[in-house]
Amino acid sequence: MKYKYLLFDLDGTLTDPKEGITTSVQYALKSFGIDEPDLDKLEPFIGPPLKDSFIKYYGLDEEQAETAIVKYREWFSPTGIFQNKIYPGTEDMLAALKNKEKVLAVASSKPTVFVEKILNHFEIRQYFDVVVGSELNGVRGSKEEVVEEALRQLSAKCADDKDAAAESGEAETVQREMVAVAETIYIDKEHTAMIGDREFDVFGGKQHGLTTVGVTFGYAGEGELEAAGADYIVNTVEELRRLLIQ
Repeated sequence: MKYKYLLFDLDGTLTDPKEGITTSVQYALKSFGIDEPDLDKLEPFIGPPLKDSFIKYYGLDEEQAETAIVKYREWFSPTGIFQNKIYPGTEDMLAALKNKEKVLAVASSKPTVFVEKILNHFEIRQYFDVVVGSELNGVRGSKEEVVEEALRQLSAKCADDKDAAAESGEAETVQREMVAVAETIYIDKEHTAMIGDREFDVFGGKQHGLTTVGVTFGYAGEGELEAAGADYIVNTVEELRRLLIQ
């Protein structure tokens, strides 16, 4: 069992959110008198934290970027969140992974409240043991922080599993999958992978010593995943399933 713990990005990895995200950005930019009719030009907003993107791509200062996020959510919360599509084959892949007793998590830069709504909308929430995103107030905004929290929550789940196994006489088996450091229990990172479509996902996974898997069917630029140093790169959901099912 090569990878037991699997952390998935959401946007561009499990679902295609282009329409919802880009129209929400377009709406926010209009509040600053910026008219951007070409939604393709707004694709770089898919993946990284919104605040960083408004500053990087449209020169907003921090205060303006915070205001832009508020405007973005005016459109996204009721409408843009559902202008989204699940990639074909994704649910079958998740079901197959769970049947192989993989432990699945979502680690997204999108606020957790929105991540939960999207997973429930596509009826795939039940496959994930842990769901972690950012907070609406900007806390846990970087992918490194999101991955750290997902690992913490997975570790807590491992601890619960260990306690349950102890009661059934299987504690020794579970203990081999865990490493005690100080008073914190960490999952075995050698058997943990971060899967995403952007360099931020790769960097976030590598920051914590995880195997990183880049998917090209999302929104990475040409050569982005290679330059980021992804350990594996796959081109389809089926290729991803074959890699992770081992």
